[in-house]
Amino acid sequence: MYDKDVAPLSLGNYLTVGEAAVTLGVSRSTLRNWDKAGKLKPYRHPVNGYRLYSRNELDALLKEVQTAR
Repeated sequence: MYDKDVAPLSLGNYLTVGEAAVTLGVSRSTLRNWDKAGKLKPYRHPVNGYRLYSRNELDALLKEVQTAR
């Protein structure tokens, strides 16, 4: 039933648009604008196509912003 060569996506490592916005302290619209500008790379949920953000990428972005201050 499943393709053996494709590793399943561990959704526990990803946040929804709303969760990512809260984590970064910005609005959902800001997050979507950053996607369009190429500042963040969203992944797509394999079933519903919703945007998902890697916890690791969000943590790296937060560290980068904190270091710049």
